[in-house]
Amino acid sequence: MRFDNFIKKTGNLPVIETEMMLAGDPDPNPIEVQFSRWEKAGKLIKLKRGFYVLAERYRKTAVSEFYIASILIRPSYISLEKALEYYHLIPEAVYAYTSLTTKRQGEFITKAGRFSYRHIQTSLFWGYESLKSDGQTAFVAHAEKALLDLVYIKHIKVSPDYLDELRLQNVENINIDRLLEYAERFHKPGILKAAGLIRRYVEEYKKGEKLL
Repeated sequence: MRFDNFIKKTGNLPVIETEMMLAGDPDPNPIEVQFSRWEKAGKLIKLKRGFYVLAERYRKTAVSEFYIASILIRPSYISLEKALEYYHLIPEAVYAYTSLTTKRQGEFITKAGRFSYRHIQTSLFWGYESLKSDGQTAFVAHAEKALLDLVYIKHIKVSPDYLDELRLQNVENINIDRLLEYAERFHKPGILKAAGLIRRYVEEYKKGEKLL
């Protein structure tokens, strides 16, 4: 297949999956060889085996990194620091797109970004919402779940000093009722304690006792 014909077929796709190009083709080798050549020529960017995006100069649609993160391993949702950055709860720029998945953890370092996946058990795979833009759907933890996921996944012992170090901001946007409800669903004493400390931190902020 000529590359110009390939662009006509795929230029509007945010992510190209080789499976859809191989539909009905009993021999995948020619397509895979061609994809490899286009990648080496800088026309395609490989995300992982079977997943590619067109180089920027050939795209007809913008590609959302959140969308990429949500499809490289399914099911998954963006959480931890990247979600906190999305909600403007921390001031630092976060360059890795970290997601939680019920599948095995993994990491893909690509020219389109760094996409990391941490395992979480099925019983805790909730507390996220879908984001849709330009026909692309991504999944992102609620701010409250992202905070609790961070504590749980990284085994953080939350203290007032830790919350100061985290440099939380815009904490008035944290839904305390949701935070406490989600903490209960973890069935973990440490998570309940962490939620209580976060609640106190937010209340102090609202009273003007915290200078964030």
